Amino acid sequence: MGVVNVTPDSFSDGGRWFEPWQAVAHGLALVDQGADILDVGGESTRPGARRPTAEEELRRVIPVVRELAATGARVSVDTMRAEVAARAVEAGACLVNDVSGGLADPEMLPFVADAGTPYVAMHWRGHSAGMQANAVYDDVVTDVVDALRLRVEAAVLAGVRREAIVVDPGLGFAKDADHNWQLLGRLPEVLALGHPVLVGAARKAFLGRLLADPVTGEPRPARERDAATSAVSALAAVQGAWCVRVHDVASTADAVRVAARWASEAGAPS
Repeated sequence: MGVVNVTPDSFSDGGRWFEPWQAVAHGLALVDQGADILDVGGESTRPGARRPTAEEELRRVIPVVRELAATGARVSVDTMRAEVAARAVEAGACLVNDVSGGLADPEMLPFVADAGTPYVAMHWRGHSAGMQANAVYDDVVTDVVDALRLRVEAAVLAGVRREAIVVDPGLGFAKDADHNWQLLGRLPEVLALGHPVLVGAARKAFLGRLLADPVTGEPRPARERDAATSAVSALAAVQGAWCVRVHDVASTADAVRVAARWASEAGAPS
């Protein structure tokens, strides 16, 4: 899944693809690099980010979804608003990626049920402006898995087809670095929910901290975390993740192919 941020304030590439023509060109380049899905979003969800209005989110997202879908690309819409999801599906999006898991907008799950689109439900504990205050868990993996199970059941109760639901443990969302590493290290427990799993580690702060300058302690800048992202994505893929969400598609696609080939030999009979 290649990231197409149509925002001025995303943590890693805010503003680079803000104009619709720039976002469309970027999305097509990601397809050429091997992206299977383009995830178009008009709201930054970095810690501390403020929400755009629904009108502004629609203005950012819909022209880009329409143009990319018209080329034959498979497009998902990254939104917490049912209104944006509905307009994006009308414009050609084939998947709804909701980082709130249906908690931010009570109309989201009924819309997805009516539309029949696949749906990504992420683990979420509040909007970006204050979410890191909620990074408190008894056992982060158990707590996230239990919460995702509840979101799946809520979606099914609303009429969403169970087989259409993807889950995402929400790396970086109301989680500190140790929480993220624990979720990755125990990814099989998320997979045990029985749904496809989306992993989005791309360029996130926990990677920057791991790769911090040994002298100054300064975290590695966001755009210099792609090699680490590729490593995490390849390991997640070998563990059984359905999809990885990344900014740099080319390096991740290569890493996943290498890891898959290695795993096939490791599991082959001698």
